[in-house]
Amino acid sequence: MDHLKIREYLLSKPEAWEDFPFYPDVAVMKVKNKMFATLSHANAKEIEEHGNHFRMNLKCDPDEAIQLRDVFESVTAAYHMNKKHWNTVILNGEVPMGELERMIDNSYALVVKGMTKAERRSLEAAYSVEELYKK
Repeated sequence: MDHLKIREYLLSKPEAWEDFPFYPDVAVMKVKNKMFATLSHANAKEIEEHGNHFRMNLKCDPDEAIQLRDVFESVTAAYHMNKKHWNTVILNGEVPMGELERMIDNSYALVVKGMTKAERRSLEAAYSVEELYKK
């Protein structure tokens, strides 16, 4: 799975930007200073189980998070995140690109929906509902 295409898609979301607050090799994608994804190399355990691939963390509805973990071996409870609301996706090719895009869209939409009314209003004034809440 091409992590550069994933990065490009993450950054194509309205007002998305990349930050490196933890380590120089862990990209954190944000909108209005709120994290909606991370992108980094797999850790040692993930490399042993899935091979040397990139991984990303995405916010997810708790029920859907469990369902995705049941469907895809490369989707697990999030590494270093709240495991109820975040999943780690190993980018080893198991999850089709269309599904990855849907998961990214959902993560982004959940973060935007959780913003204050003022933060959301400025986004909603500049972008269509389809762009912000694509499902």
